Amino acid sequence: MRITLRVIGIGPGGPRQVTLQAIDAMADVDAFLALEKGTAKSGLLDARRVILDAHAHKGYSLVEIPDPPRDRAPADYDAEVRRWHAARADLIAAALRDEVGDGGVAAFLVWGDPALYDSTLRIVDDLAARDDLELTVEVIPGVTSASALTAAHGIVANRVGEPIHITTGRRLADTPAGADANQVVMLDGDLAFRRTADPDDHIWWGAYVGTDDEILISGRVGDVTEQIVEARAEARERIGWIMDIYLLRKVR
Repeated sequence: MRITLRVIGIGPGGPRQVTLQAIDAMADVDAFLALEKGTAKSGLLDARRVILDAHAHKGYSLVEIPDPPRDRAPADYDAEVRRWHAARADLIAAALRDEVGDGGVAAFLVWGDPALYDSTLRIVDDLAARDDLELTVEVIPGVTSASALTAAHGIVANRVGEPIHITTGRRLADTPAGADANQVVMLDGDLAFRRTADPDDHIWWGAYVGTDDEILISGRVGDVTEQIVEARAEARERIGWIMDIYLLRKVR
């Protein structure tokens, strides 16, 4: 079965952050695929619909695929992620066969950019290796949450000549010496900087960056930590899900 599969970066959530290249890529898609993460995160699917209503052809098809369960505290994190990705790939392969068909065009809308802390391309590699699927994969880059964050705060991501380290909350404590001058931290549900940062370090935090729900807080870690904790908890309770990111800068 021959299928064109597009992985389209749509930015961190604001409809105006969708690029012209992404809009062009949506024009002739037969079916848009979305992993449904449950009622608590239905707003993520609604946000995709807003973008599709604005840019996809009238009467577009949105196929919702139930996201398989995942152990959030496994003994072997890497093995659990591989198992979860394989389960996702099985469900997506079935949807491609049933909802798209031979010669069709399918697409995923990926938050931010598909190459930065997103699993879609790894799952696509699994799909491409299957004997019964002949995939032509097209990847469309998107505005990253990191660039949206720095733009929203009106800052440069690094001081002159310094490196930028991009990591996750789970790995923040493992940042090697010399790489911690400017850290962009993603996927941090536990706000790990509370345990790793010096109170004099500076943080620029943002949630729902580029959307109508955008929240921005910045300052010394020692001054704004509780404000970030409270704002994050309130937003998550009110909206039902949260996507946030921060830049942590080491004090000189």
